[in-house]
Amino acid sequence: MIQKKQKQEQAQIAEPIQEQNQSGNILTYTGIFMNPLHPEPEQLAIEDIAHSLSMLARANGHFKSFHSVAQHCMECYEEARARGYSREVRLFCFLHDAAEAYLGDFVSPVKKQIDSYKETESCLLDMVYEKYVGRLPDEEEEEKIEFIDHLLLHYEFLALMGVPVNEGQVEELCSEPDFSERDWRDVEKEFIALFYKIT
Repeated sequence: MIQKKQKQEQAQIAEPIQEQNQSGNILTYTGIFMNPLHPEPEQLAIEDIAHSLSMLARANGHFKSFHSVAQHCMECYEEARARGYSREVRLFCFLHDAAEAYLGDFVSPVKKQIDSYKETESCLLDMVYEKYVGRLPDEEEEEKIEFIDHLLLHYEFLALMGVPVNEGQVEELCSEPDFSERDWRDVEKEFIALFYKIT
């Protein structure tokens, strides 16, 4: 009798989830149904971004130890801060991979070939920027974000794979990132704490 009741309750929960899935939605960590191809600003939650990115592996999981996207974002923030960049640029650097929390990620050589993904990611990231920074980065700020992102990528590969990814002379880091493997739960908490500290 108890098992029958439990199955009925599970079916009642599963039914609306199936309906939501059929409409192209995903279910986020905090319980928000959203269509990542057609998101609304109110569906974005920093808790979802922190949770997802802390569990999402850099380099598609090919590093010799786990290094999360959330760690990378915090490292980008710290490098921007160490270089004396503005609060807005630091926040842009912190959030630059936030769209991956909803769309997942592809390795860079693949991502560059998928125009529809790039457009979708760009639109979603713009929404993140508008919601949490209040505006989009200008051209000069975009260059700084990209520079920081690529610089950290280079040193991630050096530390975690022993291979440089940028040819020629590369600038030294101004910050001191920790590339050691960390528990995703600690990273998630640190990500949220840093977000509220910045904002």
